[in-house]
Amino acid sequence: MHASRLSRRAVLAGTAAAAALTTVPPLQGRAHAAGVTAATPSYRWRNAVIGGTGFITGVLFHPAVRGLAYARTDIGGAYRWDERAARWTPLTDHHGWDDWNLLGVESLAVDPAHPDRLYLALGTYAQAWAGNGAVLRSEDRGATWTRTDLTVKLGGNEDGRGAGERLLVDPRDSGTLWLGTRHDGLLKSSDRGATWAVASGFPATASASGQGVTFLAAVGRAVYAGWGDGDGTATAVNLYRTTDGTTWEPVPGQPTGTSAKVPIRAAHDRHTRELYVTYADAPGPNGQAAGSVHKLATATDRWTDVTPVQPGASDTFGYGGVDVDACRAGTVVVSTNNRWADGDTVFWSTDGGRTWASLKDVAVFDVSETPFLDWGEDRPKFGWWIQALALDPYDSKHLVYGTGATLYGTRDLRRWAPRIRGLEETAVRRLISPPAGEAHLISGLGDIGVMYHERLTASPSRGMATNPVFGSATGLAQAAAKPAYVVRAGWGDHGNGAYSHDGGRTWAPFTAQPDIAKNAPGPIATSADGGTLLWSFVHWDGTKYAAHRSTDNGATWSEVSSFPKGATPVADPADPTLFYAYDTDTGTLHASTDSGRSFTARAGGLPSGDDQFQLAAAPGRSGDLWLSVKWNGLYRSTDGGVTFAKVASCWASYTLGFGKAADGADYPAVYQVGSTETITAVYRSDDAAGTWVRINDDAHQWGWIGEVITGDPRVYGRVYLGTNGRGIQYGEPV
Repeated sequence: MHASRLSRRAVLAGTAAAAALTTVPPLQGRAHAAGVTAATPSYRWRNAVIGGTGFITGVLFHPAVRGLAYARTDIGGAYRWDERAARWTPLTDHHGWDDWNLLGVESLAVDPAHPDRLYLALGTYAQAWAGNGAVLRSEDRGATWTRTDLTVKLGGNEDGRGAGERLLVDPRDSGTLWLGTRHDGLLKSSDRGATWAVASGFPATASASGQGVTFLAAVGRAVYAGWGDGDGTATAVNLYRTTDGTTWEPVPGQPTGTSAKVPIRAAHDRHTRELYVTYADAPGPNGQAAGSVHKLATATDRWTDVTPVQPGASDTFGYGGVDVDACRAGTVVVSTNNRWADGDTVFWSTDGGRTWASLKDVAVFDVSETPFLDWGEDRPKFGWWIQALALDPYDSKHLVYGTGATLYGTRDLRRWAPRIRGLEETAVRRLISPPAGEAHLISGLGDIGVMYHERLTASPSRGMATNPVFGSATGLAQAAAKPAYVVRAGWGDHGNGAYSHDGGRTWAPFTAQPDIAKNAPGPIATSADGGTLLWSFVHWDGTKYAAHRSTDNGATWSEVSSFPKGATPVADPADPTLFYAYDTDTGTLHASTDSGRSFTARAGGLPSGDDQFQLAAAPGRSGDLWLSVKWNGLYRSTDGGVTFAKVASCWASYTLGFGKAADGADYPAVYQVGSTETITAVYRSDDAAGTWVRINDDAHQWGWIGEVITGDPRVYGRVYLGTNGRGIQYGEPV
């Protein structure tokens, strides 16, 4: 989807190469804190089903096993296809808090000679603030892993993430692996990925800001490497090869020019001994305006331009995915990418690229299983960001391709449907579990707005909330004493705020909005009775603006100058005249006793300096406030923020929410992502944070999970957890 949230940040640089072996991810070291109970309840964790919702960057069918396939995503890990169950199994949920950067998959590789072997190259960002990459290797198709930590950074969510694959098992020796990096050249392992070193003899010079090796492809006993840092001139080299695993040379006669500047993907037709390569003028998935497709007769080094359609001044795009039919010589498929004028498509040829047919022209789509994909005629139906493209080697008409939102598949080249069961990649921003009504959950999401979940086991039947449609949600709130009233805010093309009088089933846009809302929509709150709205404004670059207030359902707005700029407004759940806001710049709690007209400072001297600190109000109580301040711990106030006391039972708290109280308990269940001992995990307390129990396990950690958590007010023990790329997880005691 579009790059609009923390998980989609761009990246810059890398480091030098080599590797160190580790089999256990490091844990956060910290002394055991008082207050955590020893017993850990058994929980079952599942996704609240939406279906996909993120960029599928690669799909790979195993060439020697019918029905076995793998998929990679830019922020949501890797998956294995279970043919019998017709669903994807996540393979990297075991990565914990400290390893959040390993949920982005740069590349994957299989061993044709050993069907149970699987390799993953992991690393989401290559900026200085991100950790180094890692290679995972498995002997059981991803059920268990051995891990090697690299000393270089990988970029599974950088520009060029749809290229590849960059990881390859050498076709002459299953013990040798190759890994193409963005900024550190070509790496080689001679012990099946246990250790890595720079590949000697590779002639291209790595750049601190370039694309580096964009793909590695086996052609018989040779290995070809795409190079993404050429300048597109007549003397530029963008394709190298080795026939002995030591000496690399430029491939002669290769195409040059703007339309062949960056090689994106390659596929080898073993029947005709031809290598097909897709090109673009930029790595993508954004920013491509030109591209081409060429094939190389590997026996003679003769190149042929087989571009299906040439991009033009009014129809700009590049080429992305490519694959060949393992059973039929000369059958090849390629995809366009970043084609917004005419819409992206997949082209099909049965004569080696001499003639092509656009599969979009005859495509019939059934998105009933994932209704959010039905955006109407104003969106390209076939999808966008098509760089992952794969033909089943055992079924010539079984074709799949990834988009910025899903994975489509067909078995007759005409009828298409999402192939996405089990694969959930949403980045979750806001969650509400209503105290009554049809839905137990309403979600505010990155890229796909707000959804109303009638059931947790099926994609919401209404799809994305409309009127208006949002990209990413920035705010979601429900009136505590009037739960039928819900408001939302976010990035929208036709308005940035909306309200619902039926609990989130249907929506209407605010009649008016402050001018700043268009460029800086932020969190929003509604008073307990729904009579007052407070809307805060924060630009994506971090600039904060004055909050605004409405008492007529968004028809008119007035500025609240005393509200701390950029803070998240929190309504008191019992008294409609009370609002709160935590000023993270100064570490001060502010409160309003006049329905948000004015705010005054109360408790000060609290932790400051991080905009992600979170303030929460306990349901059904007035003035009962909880403040999560990350590694500074957890604070609580029972007097409306006049005073705060630090909670002794945990040393870190990142996000906190409430659910139905345990039988016999007089306080709601408290859920948090935090640390009570050595690791950051998901915890529940049934005694107002006197003691905690960990409720997730080592197999269910999902990387960074510090955005949002909430319990279900109607079902004791049920908790909803937002992840940054693995969708909405919900857990229940078993």
